[in-house]
Amino acid sequence: MGGGWLLYHLPLSGGLRGLGLANKSFYVVGWLMSYIEKNLISGETVVFRARLHWIVLAKPVLIACVFAALGITLLIVPFASHASHDSSVRYTTVAGVVCLLIAVIPVISGTTRRSSAEFAVTNKRVILKAGVFQVRTLELFLNKVESVSVDQTLWGRILGYGSIVIHGTGGSAEPFHLISHPLEFRHQVQQQIGSIS
Repeated sequence: MGGGWLLYHLPLSGGLRGLGLANKSFYVVGWLMSYIEKNLISGETVVFRARLHWIVLAKPVLIACVFAALGITLLIVPFASHASHDSSVRYTTVAGVVCLLIAVIPVISGTTRRSSAEFAVTNKRVILKAGVFQVRTLELFLNKVESVSVDQTLWGRILGYGSIVIHGTGGSAEPFHLISHPLEFRHQVQQQIGSIS
């Protein structure tokens, strides 16, 4: 089952004034249905799912570690050197906190990128979606698929990721990169095409 958690904003009406809740609002965490589930057609079931490989988090985590190390250093050094409580210690502490906050940003960005990408093979179509703000999608009926190309580097073969290009009749092929288990994805597409022909 695909999807993700979403934070819903729920403003309350003035009718709850007696409880002291007038003009208040609350945030509720709820389950967000995935792009694939929302776009399934009648009689369509998901046969295989893939996602972006964990390798997409390597660079954000590395950047976060650098900023976190810098932030911790800026927070610890003034106290370890027994510096007096002057303005330089205050500025160093603020700089350390800022570095720690900056360290969180690439991790959130990478995690959001990975969780928003969806790749699926159904009994009727191939569905690919990537991107958060600028979304790229491809939805192609199996009988329109001419071929599925997989491109893997040496590291991709070792770690299990690669690029997939779906070649459809009358359409241009655009690659989707860093997909986990690309060979299995291609195998599932071929298997579904074989079952309908």
